[in-house]
Amino acid sequence: MIRLFAALPMPEAIGQALARRQKGIEAARWSPAENLHLTLRFFGDLREDIARDLDAELVTVRARPFEIVLSGVGAFGEGPDAHVAWAGVEPSEPLSQLGKACESAARRAGLKPETRAYKPHVTLAYLKRPDPAELGAWVQANNLLKSPPIPVASFGLYSSFLGSEQAHYRLEAEYPLR
Repeated sequence: MIRLFAALPMPEAIGQALARRQKGIEAARWSPAENLHLTLRFFGDLREDIARDLDAELVTVRARPFEIVLSGVGAFGEGPDAHVAWAGVEPSEPLSQLGKACESAARRAGLKPETRAYKPHVTLAYLKRPDPAELGAWVQANNLLKSPPIPVASFGLYSSFLGSEQAHYRLEAEYPLR
């Protein structure tokens, strides 16, 4: 079994800029800059043969290069039940279409449909029962986040290995946009 997801990696300069915002929440497990990415579709734990089928379908994804802009921050969950701190992404039709194309590829490879609504974001931290006041202060201090345009010329298929402190990601395949 291999745990896979499709994503856009964050360029090094963007990762470093985001890393400077990763402070101020005691209950946060901050993601290292090299792990920062925008997930297009999480596929989960797959058998090797299904992973090969998925790769064959992702190769067929057609999209033109485009740009995204990170904008604002927030959290999934409320108060002490918040579980993720994130950087948002400005609405982007090309990004939405690429996410849908990855979902279609997953279905053609035999995976079940994703039931959660797609909310493009970059996970900055995983939270464990954060102090609501700390989280609110962090959101307020960072909510004006706005990145320069980030060019998107490809997306990747990544494997995820869960470690005791953090997940480790490895690029398994890259798919150019053209």
